[in-house]
Amino acid sequence: MNRRLRLTLFAAVAVLVAGFLLWGLTGLPPFGSPPRPYAAYVLKHAMGQRHVTNIPSAVVFDYRGFDTLGEEFILFTSVMGTALLLRSTRDQPAERPEDRMNSAPVRRAGGLMVPVVLLLGLWTVAYGYVTPGGGFQGGMICAYAALLIWIAASYRAHRRMSPTTVLDALEGSGAAAYVAVGLAALLAGQAFLAGFLPTGTAGSLVSGGTIALLNWSTGLEVAAAGVLIFREFLEEYIATVALPDSSREAG
Repeated sequence: MNRRLRLTLFAAVAVLVAGFLLWGLTGLPPFGSPPRPYAAYVLKHAMGQRHVTNIPSAVVFDYRGFDTLGEEFILFTSVMGTALLLRSTRDQPAERPEDRMNSAPVRRAGGLMVPVVLLLGLWTVAYGYVTPGGGFQGGMICAYAALLIWIAASYRAHRRMSPTTVLDALEGSGAAAYVAVGLAALLAGQAFLAGFLPTGTAGSLVSGGTIALLNWSTGLEVAAAGVLIFREFLEEYIATVALPDSSREAG
């Protein structure tokens, strides 16, 4: 397929998608309009029913937890599909360029920021149902901490710290854990993904019941997916970096 035909097909699809999005935007309520009945109900009852102080987390991991399950598997399948496609078409030379950061200030600052960003990500996940945040946001922050290893150190250091076998297992485990919580609810005599654990005290980490478990499983899946997709695209980038003459001769 030549370039002109590809651009023509892209333009046609882009116009259709843009028209569909604009049509959807016209149906949105005006800015500042009062909450709809569903939103009004959740705002009124979520804290009393679920004992969480971050209402969006109650919505995402409880009231519409089944929708979030679909989002999790969309992320899982898209990342794994991209990884498998890239791996199947990529040459695997025995040696990779060092691609090392030579700036001492960047190396020092980046090395100091890696644990800080990782801690921020874990905090965002842990307190996702107490303060603004959650598994989706915190998981991506944790993934950025792994990306900082490449920025502050080298590609090989990033590669050693993010083996694909571990990332594949962690991403699958996060998605599976979400389903496992739903199945545990069925065993407890509740609906799939319904809360079956004590909701604890609002404003503390031991609150929300199953919301906490679903939040952490999401954080694990998103973090692993983020690191995995970064790693796969870095593999594509590093293939364009020439090996040093010494490495080429040694290989």
